[in-house]
Amino acid sequence: MTQQQRWTAEQIPDQTKRVFVVTGANSGLGLATTRALARRGGHVILAVRDEAKGRRAVAEITAAHPAASLEVRRLDLADLDSVRGFADRLRADRPHVDVLVNNAGVMAPPRTLSKQGHELQFACNHLGHFALTGLLLDLLAAGSDPRVVTVSSINHRQARIRFDDLNGERDYKPMGHYNQSKLANAVFGKELHRRLTESRSPVRSVLAHPGYTATNLQMGTPTGLWRVVLGRIGNPLFAQRPADGALPQLYAATDPEVESGQFIGPGGLAELRGAPTRVRLAPVAADEETGRRLWELSEQLTDVRFTFPAAV
Repeated sequence: MTQQQRWTAEQIPDQTKRVFVVTGANSGLGLATTRALARRGGHVILAVRDEAKGRRAVAEITAAHPAASLEVRRLDLADLDSVRGFADRLRADRPHVDVLVNNAGVMAPPRTLSKQGHELQFACNHLGHFALTGLLLDLLAAGSDPRVVTVSSINHRQARIRFDDLNGERDYKPMGHYNQSKLANAVFGKELHRRLTESRSPVRSVLAHPGYTATNLQMGTPTGLWRVVLGRIGNPLFAQRPADGALPQLYAATDPEVESGQFIGPGGLAELRGAPTRVRLAPVAADEETGRRLWELSEQLTDVRFTFPAAV
């Protein structure tokens, strides 16, 4: 599609009987995505760390759309035990999932380690989503027009993966490690596409980024300087609304023309805002050797091995 077509959420096809899992669904891009999918008839599972916030999000959406089909389930992506528990519970009572939207993220905290000892941003933004995707892949393969949508960032183009210092033990920079995690998202989405294609799986892997969108991700940034620069200065001047920032991931999740392996982002100036269109990945994100290396490392760190069901 092109920027000139101005794709909007009103063009989302009917999603009745389709099941979506949206991580980080209680606020920002995740909430906007959930609201739009529910309006079009989709059943959305809000995968959230704070169930009370998830229930408030459900109440907000159903107040405007009483017929919305929503449920809240707890998921802490920074804790691999929580990821496994979420997947086990979902597998116990759902025969399929049609779309997984890997949306949740944290940005630029002081150096913090996850329960399993990984740098928090890498753990939550990448490893948790890697594990979740692998654990749900057979449910996705059983779905209708199944897709994995992984949300990266325009910042992935400024990053490199520090394979020799993933946890920032020698040199931790809050935004540098955020950018690393977003590059890992991009590398994962592209490598997942390769492996799905090789196995002739029906599942598509699509990448998206929201441009510059005003969410509590920036305002929640614990590091003071970045909170001021991103939240209090950048958001009011340059950022678009979450409803607009969510359009690339909604397009990736629902439009019939989207192909596996594509990267969808805003089509405006510098990809900061605008209607969704196909955009370019940084060369390192598409590099097959980088993809293989990150995949194998992620398997080791999560103890999750992907099984690729072929098309029937």
